Amino acid sequence: MPFVKRGSGGSGPRPEQSSEPAAHDAGLRSADAESRWRAARALAESAGAVPALADALAAETVPRVRQAIMTALMRIGDEASVQTLLPYLGSHDAGQRAAAIEALQALPEAVAPFMPALLGDGDPDIRLLATELARNMPAPQATQLLCELIERESHPNVCAAAIDVLAEVGTRGAVPALRSCAQRFAATPFLPFAIAAAIARITGAES
Repeated sequence: MPFVKRGSGGSGPRPEQSSEPAAHDAGLRSADAESRWRAARALAESAGAVPALADALAAETVPRVRQAIMTALMRIGDEASVQTLLPYLGSHDAGQRAAAIEALQALPEAVAPFMPALLGDGDPDIRLLATELARNMPAPQATQLLCELIERESHPNVCAAAIDVLAEVGTRGAVPALRSCAQRFAATPFLPFAIAAAIARITGAES
């Protein structure tokens, strides 16, 4: 946000300051990658810039600029920013997926309303990636979300991802769901082993 000096000339912003957001929006459409990068960084405190940042992100091909746009959305951190970032969890570009996860992990409160839908998505890859978004949430909230997931999840890799997060942030309330999951996947050797380790870690940490 531009800094406006107080003075006898009135309280409104100077004309060149008023034009700055529009100039940065135009910068996002520049043919020069460095100009797009600078514009994205300059708009990182402007919630009104989310539509322009969303359009720029959809068209951007330079990884460094994409990262700057996602960082700007992360710093704005409102619902519109989250809605812009979420589709990139399904990107075929591993770099885009990783950047989206990193940005969304930094916004646990803003992401929380979207978690039930993400953890219930029809694509197991989205459900798996969504477990990572619970990692930075308050432990009771993360525990509830991930326990609800593993109680109904049929894909062993998704369960494994949820168990990995629960081992780090889960509370003792996760233990019954973990034990039930171990019984359902008794024929999948790596899961009961991971669950036993998670339970030991959780109960050891809370004892």
